[in-house]
Amino acid sequence: EVQLVESGGGLVQPGGSLRLSCEASGFTFRRYAMSWVRQAPGKGIEWVSTINTIGSETLYADNVKGRFTVSRDNAKNTLYLQLNTLQTEDTAMYYCQRLKYGSIWWQSMDYRGQGTQVTVSS
Repeated sequence: EVQLVESGGGLVQPGGSLRLSCEASGFTFRRYAMSWVRQAPGKGIEWVSTINTIGSETLYADNVKGRFTVSRDNAKNTLYLQLNTLQTEDTAMYYCQRLKYGSIWWQSMDYRGQGTQVTVSS
């Protein structure tokens, strides 16, 4: 059974940082590209970042580029998202998702975790 479990969210002041983790199990993690997406209250799913299978290629949405960093540790079956210089508009539920085999297109996903809440507020 494929499982994706996010953690690391919380309440942080503007300008602060958080590190999100996504622990994967039930599949061969190193064979799949992964993405982070988020959903703010009352809004749709927004793509944040994608990383390829070996971590050599990363993609970011324009509004997080330079502030967020995606990485992965295939030995630990874990995906990460470092969030720096957080802004109030970054407040959202953050989800990791597995992309379909061979794809790096974030909408071509087949599994998504339950999410971890990030709240940016003073």
